[in-house]
Amino acid sequence: MRWCSSRDLSPRMSHRRTWIVIGLLAAIVALPISLRRDTATASARKADDRLVVITPHNESIRAEFGEAFAGWWRERTGRTIHIDWRTPGGTSEIRMVLDAGFKAAEETGNAGIGMDVFFGGGEPDFAGQAKKGRFVPLRVFDTHPEWFVEGGPIPAGFTGERYRDEARTWTGVCISQFGICFNPAFVARLGLAAPAVWSDLGDPRYLGTLALADPTKSGSVARTFELLVQGEMQRALRERPDQRDAALADGWARGLQLIQRMAANARYFTDSASKIPHDVGQGNAATGMCIDFYGRSYAHDLVGRDGEPRVVWIAPEGGTTLSADPIAVLKGAPNPEVAQSFVEFCLAPESQLLWFTRPGMPHGPVARALHRTPIRRDVYTPERLAASTLTGVRPYDDPGNFTYDQKLTGRAFNTLRQLVKVMCIDS
Repeated sequence: MRWCSSRDLSPRMSHRRTWIVIGLLAAIVALPISLRRDTATASARKADDRLVVITPHNESIRAEFGEAFAGWWRERTGRTIHIDWRTPGGTSEIRMVLDAGFKAAEETGNAGIGMDVFFGGGEPDFAGQAKKGRFVPLRVFDTHPEWFVEGGPIPAGFTGERYRDEARTWTGVCISQFGICFNPAFVARLGLAAPAVWSDLGDPRYLGTLALADPTKSGSVARTFELLVQGEMQRALRERPDQRDAALADGWARGLQLIQRMAANARYFTDSASKIPHDVGQGNAATGMCIDFYGRSYAHDLVGRDGEPRVVWIAPEGGTTLSADPIAVLKGAPNPEVAQSFVEFCLAPESQLLWFTRPGMPHGPVARALHRTPIRRDVYTPERLAASTLTGVRPYDDPGNFTYDQKLTGRAFNTLRQLVKVMCIDS
């Protein structure tokens, strides 16, 4: 038997084979283009307008809000826009970027730092930047005062948390809750009941199975540790209301001791808060501290063959609040008109539906559910909840049994995050 070589092929067959190869290569090149959906956003070179946003938000939020705003902007102005997302990391990294940028701007006499909007993070981060005079008043308070009136759709605060500042330089656009995520099967194997309160995570039977995050890398994680400590302080006050100073000192000590017990159980302290629900779902950790939207996202995505969830998220009883995820326009923004319009867009009723509506539903995301809780009260109607990923969630109906008191631990926010690092991570 003799193998056929390319020299044995006729010119016609060789020519045909060449065209087949060319056709396959063309198909490979064209496939990504054919699968790419139409987009309202424009490239940096072709766009009429530009918006520069610094944010800790994940890629899904950036993609969905960027696409929706580009369409909204084009409908109202007839102009295209390119959104330049700056993502240095969590709010700790963003704080360093802003500090360095504004210091350089002051030294060079520039009004701003080349960025327009700070989008996402925690109230302490925005309050700190506002105190340094790095935000400008938001126009939306004047163009839509009905959104912010007493009893209106966007409250000034809830569960002791502020949802905007008095100078109107920042406002919340969605709300978040800090809690516990756990793997039901893993917890059962340890012979434990499902965790219900923060102190459950200090049980020594969780040794080596607890996933925690570094509070110096994330404002949301730092706030979680603050709430844990304040919960112990409030509990001590209820036990000894007539001995306030002694009760507060005792509660502070009890809170730090609980953090130490949790650290003793820790499998690790990660730089990425989103790693925790992933590892819990994969069975690499039994439980961990987790913000609600991370927990809900993984609970939705990770389901066992038996149909049971591999991740469950709960709000610990008497130990968590509903805090705002804010937005602000930076001082010296190069595109102030677009920046103010972006804030208005994020607070509009239709845009708020992006946070919790299922993909493909009217006003919902295109590609992926965001599993976030809108700040507007008026979006929680039966019809809209039925189209959401948060069916049955009505955050403003029940204030819970814990109200944050800024006077107790607010000043210690940054001190506490460093204390946890020194006491539990670096030691």
